[in-house]
Amino acid sequence: MGALEAGLDGDPFAIDPGAADCDAWQRWRERKLADRPRGPDDLLVEVRDPAAPSAAERAAILDRCRRWNMALYRVTGSGALAQADPSAAVRALAARLGLVRLDHNWLAGDGGISELRDAGETAHRGEYIPYTNRPIRWHTDGYYNPPARTVRAMLLHCLAPAQSGGENTLIDHEIAYLLLRDQDPDHVRALSAPDAMRIPAREDDEGEVVRAEQVGPVFSRDPRDGALHMRYTARTRSIAWKRDPMLERARAALTALLEQDGAHRLRLRMEAGMGLVCNNVLHDRAGFTDSSSARRLVLRARFLERVAPA
Repeated sequence: MGALEAGLDGDPFAIDPGAADCDAWQRWRERKLADRPRGPDDLLVEVRDPAAPSAAERAAILDRCRRWNMALYRVTGSGALAQADPSAAVRALAARLGLVRLDHNWLAGDGGISELRDAGETAHRGEYIPYTNRPIRWHTDGYYNPPARTVRAMLLHCLAPAQSGGENTLIDHEIAYLLLRDQDPDHVRALSAPDAMRIPAREDDEGEVVRAEQVGPVFSRDPRDGALHMRYTARTRSIAWKRDPMLERARAALTALLEQDGAHRLRLRMEAGMGLVCNNVLHDRAGFTDSSSARRLVLRARFLERVAPA
């Protein structure tokens, strides 16, 4: 439910709103709350061949992402994902949803798609939590990226689940914004400060800087269409927050919101052939246990544009 959709005068996400903006906010808020998924099943679209989704399948995924910033799909046919290069089918599905500019992070494969699995003691990968079986706290992907590489969307495809665990919990970042603003508009004002969150530079083993320091807001707007974007991690290491009492209160409110049960949280465990496509919503991952016959493997593709008709 984009902020600048047709028929919505004013800016619902204005930090210092005028009268038209306040009216736009109330209308957007009412529509957002009136149309909320009741559970993961509401997000689900059955897709016969993800490499070539039908017009109806594509429209259903786009509709869910427009309304809720996320959609789930389940492959019902053999399709291209059963063949030698399932990442090609992932890229083909993404392209049909308007996702073409991949974020080529350094641990991704040559095609820009990461294979998320427990790497054990494998060099480099085992140092990063997505490549372990440990739980991952609340975050949006690429929160450490520079603005030119803002991750606006991602696609996860499960090739194999773990023997147990590995569930994801999802929260639409627009709903998080709405609930925080309902509590206190100063919460979103503080989290929108351009220097709210700092990610220190990362150095390699030789002390060379391989990723520059990044400073930015939690909530921001896409300069192209005004869509709301969120950049966040619940990690306490490798992150520094601006010292500001209003921001500290806002962070505490956000932490409480993420941890409390409620209709704003959707929990699911993806099975083989299931996938998530989303506008980089808030998500976490439970820890998991593999076995010799069930080893979790999820493909992850991250994109610089939002889900939109191609």
